[in-house]
Amino acid sequence: MDTQAPPSSRRWTALALIALAQFMVIMDTSIIGVALPKMQGALGFSQENLSWVFNAYVVVFGGLLLLGGKLSDMLGARRIFQTGWAILGIGSLIAGIASSATVELIGRGVQGAGAALIAPSALTLLMMLFGSNPRELTKAFAVYGAAAPAGGTAGVFLGGLITEYASWPWVFYINIPLAVLALVAAPALVPGGALAPHGSVDLLGAVTATLGLGATVFAVVRAPEAGWFSGSTWGTLAVAAVLLIAFLVLQIRRREPLMPLSVFRSPNLGAANLSQLLLGAAWVPMWFFLNLYLQQVLGYSAFPSGAALLPMTALIMAGMVALSPKLFARFGARTMIIAGLLILAAGLVWLAFIRADGTFWVDVLPGSLVAALGMSLAFVPSLQTAISAAPPEEGGLASGIVNTGYQIGSALGLAAVTAIASAAGAEKLGDTLALTDGFSAAFRAAAVIAAGAAVVAVATFRRQGPATR
Repeated sequence: MDTQAPPSSRRWTALALIALAQFMVIMDTSIIGVALPKMQGALGFSQENLSWVFNAYVVVFGGLLLLGGKLSDMLGARRIFQTGWAILGIGSLIAGIASSATVELIGRGVQGAGAALIAPSALTLLMMLFGSNPRELTKAFAVYGAAAPAGGTAGVFLGGLITEYASWPWVFYINIPLAVLALVAAPALVPGGALAPHGSVDLLGAVTATLGLGATVFAVVRAPEAGWFSGSTWGTLAVAAVLLIAFLVLQIRRREPLMPLSVFRSPNLGAANLSQLLLGAAWVPMWFFLNLYLQQVLGYSAFPSGAALLPMTALIMAGMVALSPKLFARFGARTMIIAGLLILAAGLVWLAFIRADGTFWVDVLPGSLVAALGMSLAFVPSLQTAISAAPPEEGGLASGIVNTGYQIGSALGLAAVTAIASAAGAEKLGDTLALTDGFSAAFRAAAVIAAGAAVVAVATFRRQGPATR
């Protein structure tokens, strides 16, 4: 693992670079949304395959995160961090110059591979820079966590602006100068270190994990089109199950596995990762369908729709940076996570009462703010618990696991909630009543996930005293 953290005067500047990494990997999931119709016309995507511009990134990202975390521990977090930025820049260039749907999906997959190296190594670097000071560590996690909603909202803003005033390839080209900035700044800001003296990469484990997770997401994403009870859906899920079981068997038998199962012996690590998975499964569908409600029912264009999400984003960022660390120090992770998930569920229930003739001030703002408060309370404690519970030499692995959980939870949650929304009327474009019914069903489903996550947290988290700060 890397050593020799930079002086205190540079650590907070380094945190800005680490937060930029979180900002970017989340922004790349949202910036394409407004550009999709123009990409469809330019590249010849069919309607049913268009969603793979999003899914190609998420599947590769989620599938390779464990490998990214392992490589971070073996080869040094800064090396993997820089490699990830270089790959992300290359993938962005491919996606931008693509002249066919196939090349576009390849570019998005390469972007996802780069993000899978950036995300766990960034968290490892954060732990290296601030892990020796618990009070500063909580603040650093808060800043890092706040970068995610900022990236999601910025993606909506920038996607709308770029698509309207430039052209769709620039939603990818914008990554390139940021990647160059990160590559130049990293050696001066974040600690480096020597290669691990021993260790090998479990390539077979990486392949089985990536293919198993990818097949799971593919099956769930494609199920609304192919049918939930179709042979292709269940066949793909069976293949996914075989691959994931094979992965677990490999991890048990290998001397140097990709993911030593012993890591889950750490108190509350498994519970915190499960909370992150379910948090992503509830939060991402809420954000996705709230944006659709604003545009397709209330008639907002892309830029005003992004502006409508700003109060929610501002509250999340303020809550994570100013409120969550203080409450975490007083009440501890378990209480914070459970309370945050229940508040998130309450906000989603509020949003479920949206109306076809609704308004932003009544139907969107109150519920979104309640949900945002819940997210800000639950995210940082669950993330910090998941990373801090692992031994220092497995920090990259822990980072990979928690990122995998959140990303796969987001993808599966969005796919499942989309199926529920479509069945309730969300596919009937132009019919505001049907669309409202579908979006309301989506919010109800997300509320059930959040409430269920709170119940799971009650059952799985060990009781601990307030965090020592």
